[in-house]
Amino acid sequence: MSGTQFIFLVTAGVTLAAAVMTVSARKMMHAALWLVLALTGVAVLFALLRSSFFAVVQVLVYIGAIAILIIFSVMLTRRVVQEQRPRVNRLWWVAALLALMLFTGLVATLASWNGLYPTGQAVAGHPEDIGALGLALVDPAGFVIPFEVASLLLLAALVGAVFIALERKGGMQ
Repeated sequence: MSGTQFIFLVTAGVTLAAAVMTVSARKMMHAALWLVLALTGVAVLFALLRSSFFAVVQVLVYIGAIAILIIFSVMLTRRVVQEQRPRVNRLWWVAALLALMLFTGLVATLASWNGLYPTGQAVAGHPEDIGALGLALVDPAGFVIPFEVASLLLLAALVGAVFIALERKGGMQ
């Protein structure tokens, strides 16, 4: 086993454990911090795949912006949401069974797909692919509209969190 394979396995294990802790943490702040660790693991995996552009985007966009926005929103609304009922559903096993069935179906589908295994050419790392991605991100016919809509939704969530926090304190009348 090479060093890269060992780092991959450790990073994949930490990322998987952090993802499980994200959805099973009892406190929202802890879940947000576990999410940051899971997203960091994904950035490391991108770096191991020599896709430095996607690793940097993962760190800047997901860790630097979205996760911090989630943490900030949780900190603002922490006192508003009170624990009133148990967070574990009685039918959790149904959801776990459906998730297992979905995972099995995805693995079977991907295993039978010929495009899953590389043909010898690496896709990531070619400058022309990164240039095409950059053009698609800023082209009005490309992905600029969905990104702008997502940014507006995140901004609305943050403004709503501030409004709820101020309303609870009695700051807005």
